Amino acid sequence: MQEARLGDDVYGEDPTVRELEETLAEMTGKEAGLFLPTGTQSNLCALLAHCERGDEYIAGQSAHIYRYEGGGGAVLGGVQPQPVENSHDGSLDLDLVADVIKPLDFHFARTKLLCLENTMQGRVLPLSYLQSLVPFAQEHGLQLHLDGARIFNAAIACGANLQALSYVFDSVSICLSKGLGAPAGSVLVGNASVIARARRWRKMLGGGMRQSGVLAAAGLYALKHNIHRLAEDHARASRLAEGLRALGLQVEPVQTNMVYVDCSAFDPSRLSKRLLEQGIKVNAAKRLRLVTHLDIDDEAEGKVLQAFKHSI
Repeated sequence: MQEARLGDDVYGEDPTVRELEETLAEMTGKEAGLFLPTGTQSNLCALLAHCERGDEYIAGQSAHIYRYEGGGGAVLGGVQPQPVENSHDGSLDLDLVADVIKPLDFHFARTKLLCLENTMQGRVLPLSYLQSLVPFAQEHGLQLHLDGARIFNAAIACGANLQALSYVFDSVSICLSKGLGAPAGSVLVGNASVIARARRWRKMLGGGMRQSGVLAAAGLYALKHNIHRLAEDHARASRLAEGLRALGLQVEPVQTNMVYVDCSAFDPSRLSKRLLEQGIKVNAAKRLRLVTHLDIDDEAEGKVLQAFKHSI
């Protein structure tokens, strides 16, 4: 990061940012990329690039873009969300999606965009499902956006490259600051016209960061060094789940780096407090999420299991 070549990214003059954008565009088979400070802003720029005021996007009821991003599309773009219940594997039943697509009538919002997420709460969208999206989107005149905050986890889990998971989508948001370990940043990739519109929205939303090659350099380092090691996170998550089951806890099947524990039999606040007393900080939730990453090693995994053993 100290040695990064820098320029003014608002003017497109930061060579390190351009290298990061071009690298991820090439990896996903897209025409262009756009570096943004956060995944929330990346998803928002995608929504605003695809949709106009009075348009609608469809997303999962549990999707981050719908549930956890402050309603930005509606607040800042006048874009209406239409949620659909997620299937068990994280996908959206396309029959349910078809049922909520609005007729071409001025009484309704115009349905323009279908949003998916991969991984979806740690679950990998099946490749066969991704392939089915293409004819469906063409039939209904929809654009496709992927919240790929953890797309590298999906790629490692299913043994596919990034392009195989991205090619069906018109835009993909990729986070660098989760499993890959960069301090900040996401990259939105897509065709040149979508990215050009998103770049304008990034400026209006305050996402132009001038010499942001300092952060982009961390993203490039992560792409070179931290992709294949995600398999270690997946293995630790599986072992953590097995250990928690051995303690008598109900744990959902693990595919990647997320472990979901059923804590409905406990007082979540009391459990959280007892774990904190042993140095383990978790949210108080009946469906508790534990996520492994590059700062969680085997020793930390063991400490978590011991803390749960003495807290339940």
